[in-house]
Amino acid sequence: MDPVSVAGGGGERLLDRYPRARRREALHRQQMLRVRGRSVAWVPPLLLLIGIALVDVYAEFRIVSWSVLVPGIAAAICGVWGTAMYGALALVTYLVLDSAWPHEFRAGLPDFVLVAIGGVLALLACAVRVRGEAHMVRMRDIAETTRRTVLRPLPVPWGGLDHAAVYLAADVDARVGGDFYDIQPGLHGTRVLVGDVQGKGLGAVETAAALLGTFREAGYHERELRTVAERLEVRMRRHRELISALGRTDGDRFATAVLLGFPADAGDAVDVMNFGHEPPLVAGPGGVRVLPVGDGLPLGLGELVSTGASGASGGSEASGASGGESLPSVRRFPLADGETLLVTTDGVTEARNAGGEFYPLAEEVTRMLAADARGVRPRRLVVFVRDGVLRHSGGHLADDTTVFAVRRL
Repeated sequence: MDPVSVAGGGGERLLDRYPRARRREALHRQQMLRVRGRSVAWVPPLLLLIGIALVDVYAEFRIVSWSVLVPGIAAAICGVWGTAMYGALALVTYLVLDSAWPHEFRAGLPDFVLVAIGGVLALLACAVRVRGEAHMVRMRDIAETTRRTVLRPLPVPWGGLDHAAVYLAADVDARVGGDFYDIQPGLHGTRVLVGDVQGKGLGAVETAAALLGTFREAGYHERELRTVAERLEVRMRRHRELISALGRTDGDRFATAVLLGFPADAGDAVDVMNFGHEPPLVAGPGGVRVLPVGDGLPLGLGELVSTGASGASGGSEASGASGGESLPSVRRFPLADGETLLVTTDGVTEARNAGGEFYPLAEEVTRMLAADARGVRPRRLVVFVRDGVLRHSGGHLADDTTVFAVRRL
């Protein structure tokens, strides 16, 4: 599932109102210059040239020199060959119109040189523009490939779960940031991971990719959810050690996360491990309840507990532990039929309006479910929260924003 295309119709129009939330690519402006699939970018320069010619012929003043504007307009909306054509056409038009006037009214060679130079400059500007747009398309494709590698598309349903996700990166050019999520069906049930890497930029994307790679393997093979969590903690430490060994200054990252387990032998429950993340919400026909705050530290900070335990015991046994003592406890919560788990990142909970007020997530979801019980469906739920956050913040996303909803089929 494409994380930014889960919402259609009105949701897409809402994103268009807030270009900071999803900026349109420059090439999309040419779609506005198409009629029934055919490009009409050539029409504005042609109409301008015809207008200049008519005014020059029938008016009492001469504006044939304004034909220098024609290749300039073409350079902004046409291709290189179209711009070259309009540059030549402007010169021909200038010669024809100027020669039709008596000698004393002709603009002459100086304006002809002006039109010629204008055409050449417009052609060069167009070539630079087209080259820049081609480079932008390549970078967009690279960013899209990166996004689909980190946040891989997920079929619906997947692993016995109905799910939906919306992801809006604060860096709209990168299209992906430090938020991450995935669903991994496995030998011992289906596991879900939703998290947020501290910081922004490519370093956060790299850390998220490392954690997701480990989750996809451990979530499939390991019997115990706690073992999956241990693998994630170890992977985070190894990644930080690698970054530090490379001499980079961003080796102190950590990640908040929620690890969910849907055990095959308990169809009415969900196992939750919370690594310093916002607690999930459970939305259902009976309303909304917030799960208790987790007791764990973010991934990558568990060594603080391990170090403290080692220093307190004064022995080597604690320091040689795998880090299990630093992990949050596995807590099982009932999950009734029709209830949906909603997990968000701090881009949602820390979204502020003009008055500095935070987005009231639980209250807004409660109000929505009271008005429409169908809003408990994952797709409807994530669309509602996304639209609410955009309206509340006026489209100004200070951080990556992820809304993830999942429930058993």
